[in-house]
Amino acid sequence: MSLKEKVVQGAICMCNFGTTPDTLKVLTQSKYYLNDYEGKQKLTATHKDIGPTFEKNTFGPCKMQPTPGGYKPCQAIVTEWSDYYEKEKYSPPDGYILLEDSKATCPVGGKDCIKIIKTGQIGEPSKKNFENADSELQSHVNPFVNLKNPKSTFPYEHLNAK
Repeated sequence: MSLKEKVVQGAICMCNFGTTPDTLKVLTQSKYYLNDYEGKQKLTATHKDIGPTFEKNTFGPCKMQPTPGGYKPCQAIVTEWSDYYEKEKYSPPDGYILLEDSKATCPVGGKDCIKIIKTGQIGEPSKKNFENADSELQSHVNPFVNLKNPKSTFPYEHLNAK
């Protein structure tokens, strides 16, 4: 599992046979959160999140279902997940954690046709990150952040003097 991100509610998924992504919803538990200081938004996704577990439950037109005028609309249903992390289990729902390379199976698209594009986790730098950052490099990458004086929000304060 080294260096693989765990998947949370809000992850962006895509089907190999669809045209638009959809957002994962965790419906199987309401207790375990990741990457969420307040513990209100980013529920941990597990291999038990099956069925219609997306916000819109569609990936657009399904290329596996052609019609004379195009394609039938996708009706995203997850029947199983693969490549989840079997060393960490949340109870309830007795589910193993999904990882960034986990894949889902759909009855129409087949095994592992749905992949995770973004895990839903967002990096939130801590005070230690700022203390360890190279201030010279950061001044070139983001000139509006002054690491030497973090209370300063604008490096050119003298221009705003009244």
